[in-house]
Amino acid sequence: MSRRVRRPFAKSGSRGSERPKGAPARVARPEKGMRPKGRGMAERLPGEQWQEARTGRPQRAGAPRDSAHSAAEKPAKPAPAPLPTRVQTVAVTADEANMRVDRFLEARFPGLSFSHIQRIVRKGELRVNGRRADSKDRVSEGDKVRIPPLRLDTPKAAVGLSDAETKIRDELRKMVLFEDADVMVLNKPAGLAVQGGSGLSRHIDGMLETMRDAKGQRPRLVHRLDRETAGCLLIARTRFAATALTGAFRHRSARKIYWALVAGVPKPKQGRISTYLAKEENEEESIMRVAAHGDEGASHAVTYYAVVETSAQKLAWVSLKPVTGRTHQLRAHMAHVGHAIIGDPKYFNKENWQLPGGLQNRLHLLARRIVIPHPRGGVIDVSAPLPPHMLQSWNLLGLEANRFDPIENAPEE
Repeated sequence: MSRRVRRPFAKSGSRGSERPKGAPARVARPEKGMRPKGRGMAERLPGEQWQEARTGRPQRAGAPRDSAHSAAEKPAKPAPAPLPTRVQTVAVTADEANMRVDRFLEARFPGLSFSHIQRIVRKGELRVNGRRADSKDRVSEGDKVRIPPLRLDTPKAAVGLSDAETKIRDELRKMVLFEDADVMVLNKPAGLAVQGGSGLSRHIDGMLETMRDAKGQRPRLVHRLDRETAGCLLIARTRFAATALTGAFRHRSARKIYWALVAGVPKPKQGRISTYLAKEENEEESIMRVAAHGDEGASHAVTYYAVVETSAQKLAWVSLKPVTGRTHQLRAHMAHVGHAIIGDPKYFNKENWQLPGGLQNRLHLLARRIVIPHPRGGVIDVSAPLPPHMLQSWNLLGLEANRFDPIENAPEE
C-alpha cells in the first residue's frame, strides 16, 4: 500500500513508526500550497475482508455532501444578535442550514456559555417549528426557532483564582496530552463526567471555567465521551477553533479509534456493524436500542471493529472505529453482536457470566486515538494511554498494548 502525504491512521506501535511510544503528539503541517491528502477508495481494504456483522445492510443515511463553494458564492453570515430578553422566534438563514441547534445558538449569540445552551435545551425551552429540540438536531433553511430569554455568563479571567479553583486548573493541566493556542486534547479519566447533569456538580465543562483567558474567553467542548469512558477529549480554546473542529466532526473529517475489552471473541474477527439506534426511556435510565429504519427517533449507526488479541477465547481486545457518532453507539453495537464491553452497567446482559479474577468491574472502553485537521492547517494526531483499571486487566491477561492495531486498515465510510 503506497504512503500518502497524510495518513489518518499510522500504524501505532509497529516497527518503523515515526513517533516513538510515549512521545508527545505532533501536528503535521502541510507544505505551502498543499493540503494533506486523505485515504482514497483505492487504498481501502477489499470489501470481503470487512464483513457485515448483521444480516442486511441498510441504505446509507443522509444526503450526499455538497460540493465546496467559493467564498464569493456563500451568503454573508448574520451579524451577532443582541440577547433576547423575552421569548422570540427567528428564521434559519441559508448560511446556518444544517447546523446543530446548540451551535446555531452559539453562532447567533457569541459569548453564550455552552452549559447555558444545554440547560435550556434540557428544559425544553428551545423549540424548532413548534417541536422540542435536542442538542444534536440540525436546523434547515427557513426553520422557525423559538428562543427563550438568554443571559451571558459574567466573564471571569483565570487570574485571581481561589485556592480551590487553582487546584481544579492544575488538575486539568495534568490531563493535557496536546496543547497549542487553539486546541487542547485532554486525557479524560474514567468516572469524570464531561457535562453536568442531574446530581452532577463536578464535570469537565465546569472545570474549564478556571481556564478563561485574559479576554474572558473560556475553552469549549467540541465532542463528548460517556462518563465512564476514558481517553482523548478534544477542546477548542478559541471560537475560531470551535467552529472549525465542529465542522470537521460534521463532515466526518475526524477519525477516532477506541479500544475495548469484550466478552467472547467476535466472529468474523474483522467486521462492520450497521444498525439503526433509537433512545428508549424508562423510569430509571435511558438506553439506546436497535431499531428499524423509519422508527421514530431512529438514526443510522455504523461501526467497524477488529479483534487485536484474545485471552483463552473468553475475552477479546477489540479496536473500534465509529463512522457515525450516536449516543452509546459502541456500547450498544457490541452488545448487539453478542460481545458486550466488560463492566458496562447498561448493556452487559450475558447470563451466568463471571468476571475473571482480578479484573475490575468497570467499563473497559478507551477513546484511544483522535486524528483531525488542525484549524490552521496540518493534522492533530493524539493517542491516550490505557487508564489504570484497563492497564491492570491488560497485564493480568497478558495482552500486549503495543501490538499492531488492525483497525488501521478499516474503511472510513
